[in-house]
Amino acid sequence: MVMNCDWSKPSTSGFLRPAQNAHTYQDLVHTANKGRVEGGSQLAASWPRPPAYRYDILDLNSQIGNCIPLADIRIGTWVHDIECNPGQGAKLARAAGTFAKIMKEPAPQCLVRLPSGVEKVIDSRCRATIGIVSNPNHGARKLRKAGQSRWLGRRPIVRGVAMNPVDHPHGGGEGRTKGGRPSVSPWGKPTKAGFRAGVGKRRN
Repeated sequence: MVMNCDWSKPSTSGFLRPAQNAHTYQDLVHTANKGRVEGGSQLAASWPRPPAYRYDILDLNSQIGNCIPLADIRIGTWVHDIECNPGQGAKLARAAGTFAKIMKEPAPQCLVRLPSGVEKVIDSRCRATIGIVSNPNHGARKLRKAGQSRWLGRRPIVRGVAMNPVDHPHGGGEGRTKGGRPSVSPWGKPTKAGFRAGVGKRRN
């Protein structure tokens, strides 16, 4: 006679955990041993069955953690680790706590809203993982001291106007002055967003 009991899941059949009620557990074992002698098949058939909702068939296209093509994902689903090209690997929505949303699915391409709010058209053959990336409080944590940022490999950021002329083009001078030139890097290259963006990629 085999007795299967899962103490980690709540049940409506009246079975309790051994730590909560030792007498109930002893009675259950005693009943099992008694049924083995007196005919366990009839006794086992009379025991209450677990509820049927535990064995419901779930839709594989909506289970969290499944990595499937965008064409098979329902509209409005939260996804992450999205490919830009089929078979390329995850490129979008990979940071902690981020997710994208499936907006609408035309036949060859799918419209996805990224965490930045931008809506991007992606090939429907690209794969994505259903769900949200774990650790959503990653960006909200507070470092306790300056040395903790050094543990993470982050070096201090020093302004160019606070340096000497030998160290930076903005250095030197009496008071706060940049020498009358646009903002540049320590090697003399323009560093503002207008110069940093490529030709033809500036947005209004």
